[in-house]
Amino acid sequence: MPALLGCIADDLTGGTDLSGILVNNGMRTVQMIGLPEGPWPANADAVVVALKSRTIPVDDAVTESLAALRWLQAAGCLQYYFKYCSTFDSTPRGNIGPVAEALMDALGTEFTIACSAFPATRRTIYQGYLFVNGVLLNESGMQDHPLTPMKDANLVRVLQQQTRRKVGLVDYGAVSGGSVAIAERFARLRREECELAIVDAISDSDLTEIGAAAAELTLVTGGSGLAQGLPQNFRRRGLLNASAVADETSVMGGFKAVIAGSCSAATRNQVDAMRARHPAFRVDPLALAKGDDVVGAAGEWAAARVGAAPVLVYATATPEEVQSTQATLGVEKSAALVEQALAAIAEKLVALGVGQLIVAGGETSGAVLHALGVKRLTIGREIDPGVPWTTTMLEKPKRQPLALALKSGNFGSPDFFLKAWAKLAPTA
Repeated sequence: MPALLGCIADDLTGGTDLSGILVNNGMRTVQMIGLPEGPWPANADAVVVALKSRTIPVDDAVTESLAALRWLQAAGCLQYYFKYCSTFDSTPRGNIGPVAEALMDALGTEFTIACSAFPATRRTIYQGYLFVNGVLLNESGMQDHPLTPMKDANLVRVLQQQTRRKVGLVDYGAVSGGSVAIAERFARLRREECELAIVDAISDSDLTEIGAAAAELTLVTGGSGLAQGLPQNFRRRGLLNASAVADETSVMGGFKAVIAGSCSAATRNQVDAMRARHPAFRVDPLALAKGDDVVGAAGEWAAARVGAAPVLVYATATPEEVQSTQATLGVEKSAALVEQALAAIAEKLVALGVGQLIVAGGETSGAVLHALGVKRLTIGREIDPGVPWTTTMLEKPKRQPLALALKSGNFGSPDFFLKAWAKLAPTA
């Protein structure tokens, strides 16, 4: 079978989110961590290259994304997908607009869409405005994000600040008319010299119709929800094996642990629910800055507790606590200290026999996977919309299997950490 869909995700949890959607819709999907090496994986319909490019300097994000694209192009993909967060996390300068522009230039395409809607997680777009949990983006808590605060819910305006290309809107009037009306709106925008278009969507059926309308686009961009509508395009062309089993969750053993670095409202609620039921260790960035051996203390604490029940290690804090820490240490230093510490603690947990690990937060997930040397993930069962279990084989400290759930900070129900284990097959 040919390489069908080549995807570039701007963070690891976003890549896992997208991979899970594709698997749920029948595409055998492999997630690669960082720039891939070697050939396209055997039997894969789609590959998601997960970068850590959401918050790095714009030029670096463009360079890494283009390198990933070249690998995907070498495999001969029929369509390409640039995936970013459903909350359109970015700054006035980027990185969404500049990366999308660079990919368009490299692919020689003059039009693409941008749709971050994911109704299953209550992210919807109407008249170009992004709503999260029923309120405007800039009133949802994302206005307090420590790295990419979102102060404007109008995505046409947000994206236009990031690109030299003209940005248009496929409003809900067109979307409600189905795929034919959406495609007609694409054509009209192109005649008006728009090269990027925000697309409204308030339901999963909208995303299916948008996906059908996008069948002939070389590049699509958006959140993971948009991926629901793409596999059927390949199926219609006889290119996707309808009988293949895409979900490859394996039976996994080992102890259970959660590492939470995200400070989003969703993760704060999940941490509170977990702390009420299971042992928890808090990582304090101010203690790290003072030189305290927080990693060593966490390792000793965990050694006395893993096995009996799931354990939680967290640096999650309220917006006020985050702002206070950033005022003392600076944004970059505080984030780096926490990421490095949580990654080192993850290594200790795995060495203690943890074989089922949940990580909350995109930046934290990137640091943890780098520390563990993970290069590839097989996508398994969905825990909540946008968050599947994955499996990998570690090479250090010894060759051993590991189940990983990489959760975007904004995703998941309050009991996510508590119910996730039930989605893994029981040990033999």
